Amino acid sequence: MNDIYDTVIIGSGPAGLTAAIYSIRAALKTVVIGGNQPGGQLTITTLVENYPGFPTGVGGVKLMMDTQQQVKNLGGEIQNDVVLKITNNQKPTSNFQIELASGKILKTRAVIVATGSQAKWLNLAREKELVGKGVSGCATCDGMFFKDRVVAVVGGGNVACQDAVFLAKFATKVYVIHRRDQLRAIAAEQQKVMKNPKIEVLWNTEIVEIVGKSNVEGLKVKNNRTGEEKTLAVEGLFEAIGHTPATEFLKGVAEMEDEGYVVIGKNEEYPTMTSVAGIFAAGDCTDIRYRQAIVAAGKGAMAALDAEKWLGNRERTG
Repeated sequence: MNDIYDTVIIGSGPAGLTAAIYSIRAALKTVVIGGNQPGGQLTITTLVENYPGFPTGVGGVKLMMDTQQQVKNLGGEIQNDVVLKITNNQKPTSNFQIELASGKILKTRAVIVATGSQAKWLNLAREKELVGKGVSGCATCDGMFFKDRVVAVVGGGNVACQDAVFLAKFATKVYVIHRRDQLRAIAAEQQKVMKNPKIEVLWNTEIVEIVGKSNVEGLKVKNNRTGEEKTLAVEGLFEAIGHTPATEFLKGVAEMEDEGYVVIGKNEEYPTMTSVAGIFAAGDCTDIRYRQAIVAAGKGAMAALDAEKWLGNRERTG
């Protein structure tokens, strides 16, 4: 039994590491698989000011590194590897076999999927290097840093409209850049945008280039109907064109939404359990709405508690 884990946690962001803390403290043999981006999306967030316990905020990287250290201090194991495949063995001692990119095979009685999701980007030149320097994929995380500045939101769905209205609380002006001639958001969200005097919608418009060397100083945009180009003087670009959950390895294993988000919440006794008994999920890979570190951490704790309870009940019932 020494080579069989009680719980394998896939993902090392707030949800995964919190799940690990709870699992280890419950005396479960636990390993965290770090994934492609150890620490998750917070590692590309310069300053986190909405996470409790940090009066002046905390760097995203520091928050995740400290949480990793907390896991290790408790005796936890973190492997920097990527999960390729999960096989349901349906065996009494080890339900699941997990294949890693390194070639390792792990056996475990339960799995917690906490792989998060990644913001979709426009793939513009220098876009990634300006993340945290004017480019952001999270308005609620970074909006307050743009008080009394001009910013732009790209997108036309509900999130783009919600982000624009939120940013208008801080910014002097918000451009909504949309490549079509009408928004995709529901009518109520569109009305909030149209009625806000700080928000201007640029229809049939696409971003050609980000202007600025060390920080965002402007955007070159093009009207895709007329071909006209101009430069907008903005200091922030918020991209709201969707997220992609990191759940490819779960296809054909557990139930997922069309967009790839893992379905949970159908089991009353174990709210974080997926459609497969013994596989639990938490954080942004299940969450199309909130996408906040504190929410992910809370869900990670729930998943660990559910997994502990499920394992205990399984032992008692044989």
